[in-house]
Amino acid sequence: MVKIFIRLCFSLFVFQAQAFAALPDFATLVEDVSPAVVKINTVGSSTPTADNIPSLQGQIPEIFRELLEQRQRPVRPSQTMGSGFVVSSDGFILTNHHVVSGADKIQVQFADRREFLATIVGSDRTSDLALLKIDATDLLSLKFAKPESTRVGEWVIAIGSPFGLDYSVTAGIVSAIGRSLPTENGENYVPFIQTDVAINRGNSGGPLFNLDGDVVGINSQIYSPTGGSVGLSFSIPVSVAINVMEQLRENGQVSRGFLGVGIENVSKDLAQALGMPGPMGAVISSVAPKSAAAKGGLFEGDVVVSINGQSILYASDLPHIVGLIEPDSTIKIEIFREGKRKKLSLKVGSLPGSNLAQIKQSDDGDHLGLRIDDIAQDELRALNLAGGIEVVSVTDNSPADETGIQQGDIIVQLGFSKIADADQYLSIVAELPTQTPVAIRFYRQGRAIFRTITLEEN
Repeated sequence: MVKIFIRLCFSLFVFQAQAFAALPDFATLVEDVSPAVVKINTVGSSTPTADNIPSLQGQIPEIFRELLEQRQRPVRPSQTMGSGFVVSSDGFILTNHHVVSGADKIQVQFADRREFLATIVGSDRTSDLALLKIDATDLLSLKFAKPESTRVGEWVIAIGSPFGLDYSVTAGIVSAIGRSLPTENGENYVPFIQTDVAINRGNSGGPLFNLDGDVVGINSQIYSPTGGSVGLSFSIPVSVAINVMEQLRENGQVSRGFLGVGIENVSKDLAQALGMPGPMGAVISSVAPKSAAAKGGLFEGDVVVSINGQSILYASDLPHIVGLIEPDSTIKIEIFREGKRKKLSLKVGSLPGSNLAQIKQSDDGDHLGLRIDDIAQDELRALNLAGGIEVVSVTDNSPADETGIQQGDIIVQLGFSKIADADQYLSIVAELPTQTPVAIRFYRQGRAIFRTITLEEN
């Protein structure tokens, strides 16, 4: 019995030793990549509430109310923090859109305590990605993993600054890939990587690494009933990150493919009813008039099972794939129609509002210095607005900058004209007089603000 017990103890010891030996050593990896990971601090303007003059608000005209509130309660700066990482040696840095959205000042800090002020090259709300630029050279930059190379069960680590705790390292495994997490606007263009890596506030925008030290994702969100990590973390995969980053760097904006269809999952019963071999694909429940789908010959009841050879297993796969396709590109699409497979070719449209309407600076000064974006109709309804456009960025020392317009403001009126969308805004700006103050009305954090803006002469 004693011999058996000794053998069991020895076997248990060997098993434990082998198990620990199989665990990866992250130390060298962390040392190699940490110099390219940055902490991001932002400063923005927080609009004061109006709760100290409630008895007067109904009697004071809006334009004077705003002036009174400014005098009584100065605007206080609000501070946020996040993470990011260097993607090229000449100072380009990738982070989350929500980390820098509305920021007046962006400070980037490296592990060696070097600090730089950053400017926004472009920011994309749909993917929650933003590209920054700092004035620096010869920086260590990180390498992206091959798209679609991430596997469920593999080890990954995150480096970031949760709750301001600089350059914290956490590890875990990939729990799932291709997770669908629709936004408040119903958009679903990011197939998230789900992990059990501990991610908290301040980790946003930081890199998610595989054991080769390659970036497999950008940490973006967590699911938590408490606000802290509970092992449900979500990262933007490199397939999306690379596409968005390249577009932001080249154009300062992002375009996405769009079919113009409503889709649903195919259940077992529905597959049988449609004469399909099993539940797969995305069944088209509606086709928008004059959309790419309508022009390409898609109908309600068609089931999309592949696009350019990529299988569509669930309805959520379709926007993930289509969104990465360049608008006006011709795609090959395979469908089930009346129990038979059919192949079609059609030209992809552009996701409404994904092309930023940009007013570029020119020598004659016939611009406001704004980059703007359309706002989804359901978001407008939530804000109780009939129309408007969102300010994406403001050029320094431009008329808009002098007026106090900020990123995230929603412009609803210019002069005597109400703004419905970006196209109308651009046409109004083109007709604005110079050297003449023009009224501009916009919303900031749900509050209407009136200002005047003046275009300079040549």
